[in-house]
Amino acid sequence: MFTLSGRSQKVYDTLHKDLKLVIDEALKYSQVDFTLIEGARTTARQQMLFNKGKSKVNPEKYSAYELISKGKHIVNNHRLESWAFDFIASVPGKPELIYDKYHLLYLIGVFTSVGKRLFAEGKISHDIRSGANWDMDGELKYDQGFFDAPHIELI
Repeated sequence: MFTLSGRSQKVYDTLHKDLKLVIDEALKYSQVDFTLIEGARTTARQQMLFNKGKSKVNPEKYSAYELISKGKHIVNNHRLESWAFDFIASVPGKPELIYDKYHLLYLIGVFTSVGKRLFAEGKISHDIRSGANWDMDGELKYDQGFFDAPHIELI
């Protein structure tokens, strides 16, 4: 069983309780370690990521209330915890694998399987989806307008 690093713990502390339960369970079952790299995000950070093409959500287009439904990382006076987290794979001695698709897709399988089970058991209130399968149809390769594999969010 893996444990959260200091960096991951700081991200974890910004997350909705349902995501925390998913992460806790994933740590028990995953054969690949992971690091949480982002949870709560300010509107200013969201704007910077949009401007760099790393996000499709432009905060300038939405009110503060609308923005939290579009950008699940965003926290403001309408939502105090992040409804999303980003992660990387942690493979000792192989830093080149942190964004490796095989490792990310494996971890997505762990997170989404654990999340589906917890949701079905009534232990969490929200279902989850990954940035590798936004429409949740099981097709990962061709129909995603924005492939964001290291992203998990509540729906």
